[in-house]
Amino acid sequence: MQVEGQAAIVSGGGSGLGRATAQMLAAAGVKIAILDINEAAAGETAREIGGLAIGADVADAKSVEAACATARERHGPARIAVNCAGIATGGRIVGREGPLPLDAFRRVVEVNLIGSFNIMRLAAAEMSALDPLADGERGIIVSTASVAAYEGQIGQAAYSASKGGIVALTLPAARELARHGIRVVAIAPGIFSTPMLQGLPQNVRDSLAASIPFPNRLGRPEEYAALVLHLCQNTMINGEVIRLDGALRMAPR
Repeated sequence: MQVEGQAAIVSGGGSGLGRATAQMLAAAGVKIAILDINEAAAGETAREIGGLAIGADVADAKSVEAACATARERHGPARIAVNCAGIATGGRIVGREGPLPLDAFRRVVEVNLIGSFNIMRLAAAEMSALDPLADGERGIIVSTASVAAYEGQIGQAAYSASKGGIVALTLPAARELARHGIRVVAIAPGIFSTPMLQGLPQNVRDSLAASIPFPNRLGRPEEYAALVLHLCQNTMINGEVIRLDGALRMAPR
């Protein structure tokens, strides 16, 4: 896909991987609508890149339906949708205070997995009604999985389950939407320097970086964003989950 002039929706674009993705796509000439539950953060990114900020809870159907309608009114139908909204609340299945509260597990799955599907279903419906581009493509949906989908650590049961769901969703979604010329792919990042990690002590961050074979450092959000841009441009990549982790394989804890 030639991305210049196209419209995109980026969930979770107010910070971290989503912010970097919004910045890189905007630099490539894409019209960006940022959906984020933190509307102030979304607004800051939008002002920087000349995009549109919309407050939305990705796990809520009506919230995202309204957000997509607003984005469509401003920029036209989106051919690019990127799922970066997510939470990483941890907790052991059975901890010192007893079993993990079911609502804690449910909320992680709702935001990470159901939220990604929520964007996917609405974006795919919008894309399927568009005229195809020169190569028959109508759009692309990129979701964010995690290496935790494959090597979840102790305390990551909810997070790993939600990201494993995104991995499992990618191929059947790509197969189903292929007849519309819509590609579905996912990225499984390793340990990246995001606001979530920046709140940890420096010695903890150094230890995490040391666990990555090469490059021996935390991933940079712009490296994730560069892969998103390439996925948009490379039509042959479809139905795939790409690990972006420096050959990291997570230990049990």
